[in-house]
Amino acid sequence: MSTPALTVPPALRFQITGMTCASCASRVEKALARVPGVLEANVNLASEVADVRVAPGQASPAQLAAAVVKAGYGAVVIAEDDPSPVAVALSGGRGGAAVIASALLSLPLLLPMLLMPLGLRLMLDGRWQWLLATPVQFVLGARFYRAAWSALRARAGNMDLLVAIGTSAAYGLSVYDLFARGRDPAHLYFEASAVVITLVLLGKWLEGRAKRQTTAAIRALQALRPERATVRRDGHELELPIAQVVVGDEVVVRPGERIAVDGSVVEGTSEVDASLVTGESLPVAVALDACVTGGSVNGSGPLVVRATAVGAESTLARIVRLVESAQGKKAPIQRLVDRVSAVFVPVVIGIAFVTLLGWGFVGGDWERAILDAVAVLVIACPCALGLATPTAIMAGTGAAARRGILVQDAAALEQAHSVDVVAFDKTGTLTEGRPSLLRVEPIPATSRAELLAWAAALQSRSEHLLARAVRDAAASEGATMMLAEGLHTLPGRGVAGKVDGRSLVFGNARLMRDEGVDLAPLAVAGAAAESEGRTVSWLAETNGPPRLLGLFAFGDAAKASAAAAVRRLVEAGLRVVLVTGDNAGSARTLAAQLGIGDVHAEVLPADKAAVIEGLQAGGRHVAMIGDGINDAPALAAADIGMAMSSGTDVAMHAAGITLMRGDPMLVADAIEISRRTVAKIRQNLFWAFAYNVVGIPLAALGFLNPVIAGAAMAASSVSVVANSLLLRRWRGQAR
Repeated sequence: MSTPALTVPPALRFQITGMTCASCASRVEKALARVPGVLEANVNLASEVADVRVAPGQASPAQLAAAVVKAGYGAVVIAEDDPSPVAVALSGGRGGAAVIASALLSLPLLLPMLLMPLGLRLMLDGRWQWLLATPVQFVLGARFYRAAWSALRARAGNMDLLVAIGTSAAYGLSVYDLFARGRDPAHLYFEASAVVITLVLLGKWLEGRAKRQTTAAIRALQALRPERATVRRDGHELELPIAQVVVGDEVVVRPGERIAVDGSVVEGTSEVDASLVTGESLPVAVALDACVTGGSVNGSGPLVVRATAVGAESTLARIVRLVESAQGKKAPIQRLVDRVSAVFVPVVIGIAFVTLLGWGFVGGDWERAILDAVAVLVIACPCALGLATPTAIMAGTGAAARRGILVQDAAALEQAHSVDVVAFDKTGTLTEGRPSLLRVEPIPATSRAELLAWAAALQSRSEHLLARAVRDAAASEGATMMLAEGLHTLPGRGVAGKVDGRSLVFGNARLMRDEGVDLAPLAVAGAAAESEGRTVSWLAETNGPPRLLGLFAFGDAAKASAAAAVRRLVEAGLRVVLVTGDNAGSARTLAAQLGIGDVHAEVLPADKAAVIEGLQAGGRHVAMIGDGINDAPALAAADIGMAMSSGTDVAMHAAGITLMRGDPMLVADAIEISRRTVAKIRQNLFWAFAYNVVGIPLAALGFLNPVIAGAAMAASSVSVVANSLLLRRWRGQAR
C-alpha cells in the first residue's frame, strides 16, 4: 500500500470573527490585500477562515491581524498543527440560549396577532409590550449594533447594519407612539422589531449548525489522528503523546489499533483498513517493507512500523490541509457574487430611503412609510449570496474526499464539470502497472541468460515498471549479475550504457530506428507480440555496426474497473482518448478491449502536452489522467489534470485533482461530483438572487410586513446551506 505525497502551497491562515455576510468577507479580503507584501487573500464566509499568501519576508501575521481588526473584525492565527478551525468556528451550539430567550420574550407580543383572525383580542398593554421588547432589542440584539458600528467605522455596510437600522426604526416609532402620543396598544409595532431580531438570531443559529455539517469530512479525517502511540526505544515500549514521536521511531501497532504514523512495516503481517483515508473499501494485506498510512486501522496481526513521516508532514495531515485549502479557495463563479456584494448594502439602504420618502410624501402615511422601509431593510439578505458558493464547495470537496478524491482548489472542482474530452495514460492508469516479462527472444548465437543479464545490468538503476520486470525475471532465473557503465536514460525511448565492454541500447522501436538497428530478424515475433497486446522492447549492440540482440515482450493486465469506467464516461457524453508512449499494437489492443476509439501511441513525454493542446482545439476542455513523471507536462497542459496517488510526486504536483486509489472509476466520480457541485452553486445563486430581486420590490411596494420579511430573510440563508448539504448524500460508483 503506497503512501501518496501531497503538498499544499504555504499560506498563513486566520480564524476571522465578527463576519455575518458576504459584504463582511469582501471587506476583510480588501483589508488584507492592502497590506504590503500580500500576494493573495481569500476569505471563506462559510468556514470563517482567511487564507493569505505573502511574499517571503514581507507582511507578518501581526500586521495582517491588525489590518483585520482595523476593518472591524477579529483575527487569530491558526497554527499549522492546530485542529481544523471549522471545528471551533462552526460549533453550531453558540447562540441557542439567546434564540430561546428572545423567542420567549417575543411570543407574548406575537401571539395576539396570531389569535386576532380567530376573533380573540388579547393585546397586551403598551408598557408591557415595551418591557418585553426592550431586552430583545438592546440585550439579545446587541450583536447587531456592535457589528453595525464596526461597519460604519470602516465606512462600509453589512447585514447587521440593515437589521439594526430596520428594527431600531420599528422600535423607535413604537416608543414615540406609546409615550408621546399615547397610541392604542394595537397600533404599536414592538412585535415587529422583537420578532425580526428573534427570527434573524434563529436563522443565524440554524445556519451555523448547517454550515458545521458541510465540514464533516474534515472532522472525520481529523478524528483519525491518534493522540498517543506505543514506541519501542532501547528495547522498551513507551506510550507517548503523538507529538513526541519522531521519524525513525519504531511504533508498535496492536490488532484493532489505529496506525499513528506514516511508515514501513519492519515486523509482522496483517491487513490494514484505510477506507477513511483513501476510500479503499477493502482491507489491504501488508507484510515486511510494506508502506502504511497514519490513520489506517490495523487488522488481526500485530505490526511494528518505522516512522517515515509524523505530525504535519504525515499523509493524513497533508490531506486535511489539502481539503481545507480547496474549501478555502474561491471558485471563479464567486467573482460575480463578490462584485454584487460590494454594492448590495448601500443599494438596499438607498431603496429603503426612497421607499420611506415615497410612501411618506405620496401617501402621507409616515407610519406605513417607516414600516415598509423597515421591511425593505429586513428582507434584504446578502448572506444567501455569500453562502451560495462556499457552502457548496465545502460540501462537494468533503464528499469527494470521503470517496478518495482530493481536489487541490475550488477552480479545479468547477473546471472539471465542463470537461468533454478525457485523455488516459496507459501503464499504471488503465492497466495494473505491474507488467511482467512474458517472453524473451534472443537472436541465434545469443542465449536467453546472456540477454537477461545484459538487460538487467542496463536497467539496474531505473525505477521504471518495465525495468523492475526485467530485474525480477533475471533474478528468478539466476542470471549473472553484471555491472553497467555510463548509463544514461533516453526519455521516451529507453536506456543506453556499456556492459562487459559492449555498448548496448535497450528500448522501444523508436530507439532502434534512431540507432539504425535492423529489426528484421525478429520482426515477425515482435509483430505477433504486439498483436497480443504486449509491450515490446529490444536490445541491441552499437559497438560497431548496430546489431539486434533480442526481443522482450511484457504483459500488463487492464484494471478490473477500466472498461466500466470508460463505458461510464462515454455514456456521460465524453470523448475518451488513450495517450501513451507504448507501441501502437499494444495501445490499440488495450483500447479495443476497453472501448476506446481514439489512440495516440508512441508519444514522447515532451510531445504529450502537444497532443493535449491538439485535443483542446475548437474550445474543447480536456482532462488528463496519469501517474508518471512523463505525464506531468500533459497534466499541467490539460484544463484539469487528475493524478493517481499510486504514481509519482511530480505527477500529483502538476494535477488539480489527486485520486487516492488507482481506480479509473474515480475519474468518472470526480467529474460527476464536479457537475453536481456546480449545479448546486447555480441553484443557490439563482435562489439567492431571485429571493432579493422579488422580495425587495414586494417590501418596497408595501406587500410585506417586517415580521414576514424577517422570516423570509432567515429562511433564505438556511435554505441555501441546506441545499448544499444534499451533496453529502453523494456516494459515487467506484468500489
